[in-house]
Amino acid sequence: MALIRPTAATDSASRTGLGRAVALLVLVGLGALVPLLGPPVAAHGTGQSTASDSGAVALLRAALFAALSVQAGELFVTGLARRVPKAPPERPGGWAPYAAVVGFAATAAAGELAPHGHGSRTGVLALVEAVAFAVAGLCALSHRPSRQAWPLAAVVLAEALRAHPPAEHSALIGSGLTVAHLTCSALWAGGLLTVLRTLRRWQGARAGAALLGLYARVAAVLFAAVTATGLLSSLRRMPSGSVLGLLTTTAYGRVLLAKVLVVGAVALLALWARTRLRRSPDPLAACSPARVEVVALGVAVAVSGLLTAVPLPVKG
Repeated sequence: MALIRPTAATDSASRTGLGRAVALLVLVGLGALVPLLGPPVAAHGTGQSTASDSGAVALLRAALFAALSVQAGELFVTGLARRVPKAPPERPGGWAPYAAVVGFAATAAAGELAPHGHGSRTGVLALVEAVAFAVAGLCALSHRPSRQAWPLAAVVLAEALRAHPPAEHSALIGSGLTVAHLTCSALWAGGLLTVLRTLRRWQGARAGAALLGLYARVAAVLFAAVTATGLLSSLRRMPSGSVLGLLTTTAYGRVLLAKVLVVGAVALLALWARTRLRRSPDPLAACSPARVEVVALGVAVAVSGLLTAVPLPVKG
């Protein structure tokens, strides 16, 4: 039997794939430092103290948000791809099962770190999230991966209830805002990641520009919803009349300000990509700023995890 020798193209593709994997691991490692080391940095000089496990909690929340985004994004883009005329049948390998494992581990660990463990309200909700991620992972491996939508919705709802305990004023409104904010954020970030992976799989096919255009139109609505719900949620948590001052004198305000700046950078990158998509002779030229946008969205996810672990401003 003749031996099959790798060609130069195969070697080049292998090196490219290895380089991308290494770059991804480096970016994930750097991104993990934001929530892990962020709480004491954000609270420095404010007179506020952070819990000893706040860095771990922030990292676990960021992992939860990232896992949710990957799974929701794959479902979202699968639906968009069906609307693209003459779309190639190829699809990128699914990351949803791996994301489900990450989400399960993060939520289970977060439940252990909760006061009184899984016996507390926070611990019970973390357990619900862990079970939901496990079910979503099984759905991703089944013949009907679209069923992931239901357990993922349970994750979003449980996270919204955790973030707004019953003792909080108008907790139901806060939970509703969180549901909308988290859902739109996951579709926006995870959708762009999956779109770019699909375009690489389609290798410059014309359908790629159509898919990117479909995503861009929906992403504009998602961005507006994320901005509105994020603004309302933040204003609810900040004492009225002193918001601007608290942005630099409290840990929550500083992290919130950092998130606003990151999301603003993401918006500029999205605008740049949309301009290229409309005006460039090659619409796929929009992929370059879109790749940077994915990285910036990853930073936004890390900062979001950090935002859940720092103390809230005290309302007078």
